[in-house]
Amino acid sequence: MSSYPHLLSPLDLGFTTLRNRVVMGSMHTGLEDRAGNFPRLAEYYAERARGGAGLIVTGGFAPSRTGWLLPFASKLTTRAEARQHRQLTSAVHQEGGKIALQILHAGRYSYHPLSVSASAVKAPINPFKPRALSGRGVRAQIDAFARTAVLAREAGYDGVEIMGSEGYFINQFLAPHTNRRTDQWGGSPENRRRLAVEIVRRTREAVGQDFVLVYRLSMLDLVKGGQTWDEVLALAAEVQDAGATIINTGIGWHEARVPTIVTSVPRGAFTWVTAKLRPHLRIPVVTSNRITMPETAEEVLARGDADMVSMARPFLADPDWVVKAEQGRSDEINACIGCNQACLDHVFQRRVATCLVNPRAAHETELRLLPARRSKRIAVVGAGPAGLAAATSLARRGHEVELFEGRSEIGGQFNLARRIPGKEEFDETIRYFTRQLDLTGVKLHLDRRVTATELAEGGYEEVVVATGVTPRSPRIPGIEHRSVLSYSDLLLGAPVGERVAIIGAGGIGVDVSEFLTHTGSPALAPEAWMREWGVVDPEEARGGLGEPRPEPSPRQVFLLQRKKSKIGKGLGKTTGWVHRASLRAKGVEMLSGVQYDRIDDDGLHITLESQQSRVLEVDNVVVCAGQESQRELVDELTAAGVATHVIGGADVAAELDAKRAIAQGTELAARL
Repeated sequence: MSSYPHLLSPLDLGFTTLRNRVVMGSMHTGLEDRAGNFPRLAEYYAERARGGAGLIVTGGFAPSRTGWLLPFASKLTTRAEARQHRQLTSAVHQEGGKIALQILHAGRYSYHPLSVSASAVKAPINPFKPRALSGRGVRAQIDAFARTAVLAREAGYDGVEIMGSEGYFINQFLAPHTNRRTDQWGGSPENRRRLAVEIVRRTREAVGQDFVLVYRLSMLDLVKGGQTWDEVLALAAEVQDAGATIINTGIGWHEARVPTIVTSVPRGAFTWVTAKLRPHLRIPVVTSNRITMPETAEEVLARGDADMVSMARPFLADPDWVVKAEQGRSDEINACIGCNQACLDHVFQRRVATCLVNPRAAHETELRLLPARRSKRIAVVGAGPAGLAAATSLARRGHEVELFEGRSEIGGQFNLARRIPGKEEFDETIRYFTRQLDLTGVKLHLDRRVTATELAEGGYEEVVVATGVTPRSPRIPGIEHRSVLSYSDLLLGAPVGERVAIIGAGGIGVDVSEFLTHTGSPALAPEAWMREWGVVDPEEARGGLGEPRPEPSPRQVFLLQRKKSKIGKGLGKTTGWVHRASLRAKGVEMLSGVQYDRIDDDGLHITLESQQSRVLEVDNVVVCAGQESQRELVDELTAAGVATHVIGGADVAAELDAKRAIAQGTELAARL
């Protein structure tokens, strides 16, 4: 008997059957933008089809040049382009999967001067102001959607997903926030939803009845001037009647100031809104956002919130997600931790998306862990993310690996990170590596500070040094004062007072601020999280956006940095704003351009950028002023003639970078 009977049951759509209730949601990787990258993209999709996804949805392809996300980005408008897409559809079908092309018109989110929208209303996240379409222009875009769907069918796709959410083109017509029109495409709710309904109707007419048509519907806009719940219900019913096969859940516009997918968002935080819509429809509905493990997905389906679950980033983290669930191996799933560092942040940097916990994602043809030609005896020193990635990947290739860790548990800096409120998901990565150590046969030595002499005399052909970092102690008079704590001491349980100054406002300083301004460390329950961010039932307020009601901080916190730049400037584009908003809501005083004068019984003495002196009367000062590499072993091993490789924090001790650490460990293992 399966542990996940609802999740793994087939879904009969009448003209075709999906093998389970799992949708691999759309995730733009950057490989879509050039046909020359389609062989890589084909292998990326094939691996996920092989891993059991019931329906794969591609990254977005524009139906016209005006709908491009970026100049010369992904589009499907010609038969020549459709022929290129057969590489993708054939690869998926050979693995027994089904694949749908997402048709995405970016509208005013198009990052180019040709952008068009319902009205000439510039997006706050885009320097380009769109041109308002004429009535004829609107009809041309409807034709373009239908034409792209026909080309998708010719290319071998099993269906299309029409992107009607996240604040893109169709969503811009639906909401009064961006639709200021007074013609047949604006004004009344009926007129505002006419575009969406006509696109679905025309697309269904063009492709026939035996073709999957998914409509991605914005159920919570989370912006002022978003749709009311009555408008969402009416749209869903009309889209259904116009020919949609499935309705997928969309949550939040890209410009919304409510996080929807970062790690601090509780698991399954938005399934309730899909459940609210489902009784009003005859066709299957899909729920989405922050569903990362089979237990969550099964629970959602079992209680009737939805007919299917959609997951995008979890398939970056582990292409075999479904197969592992089917085989009772969910403890082997490499879970998405919602960090965004290698996926969405890469997309915004115009780099190929991948995954922090799985650097092979979107690099399947380049980063291969093939069986080693000859098994070597290899020592890895340090069981943080870099060492764990190296040790398990080396062992998977057939090497004999021993892993030495000076502490009593594996995880390194992840053991600190997982204590931060909202970062509890980091536990999953430690759980994954713990299981992988068992499966791959790595011999683990805990509480063992191995010496260079032991390694040199131990008969190892290669030694990987992944000893990580130690907190740096800045040169400030009084830094030895009893009130001073390192961030590691604090997170490991050192007592702290009610007034705290934090020296250093990088990623660690921000995390420590989160730790100090929350009561306890468990992740917020969905209801409490919704109060924090002002998410309400859309029957109460347009777009489901109410007034935030954050819990007050249990402490007064000052977050300080020497740099004159904005606090958190170096954080990821898709997560930094969330942290800054959270800390502002908790009353954290953030100061830049600070000179640290001294620490004494009166507190922390500083001089501000204005040359004004100030004493922060705090109980504790927490130092988050960077790290130093622990690499004492390296010179000794090199001198002894041992082949030595340095990775992770031991290699570069700048702002802690788990993405680089895991990638270095995996890439090194692929070479040795």
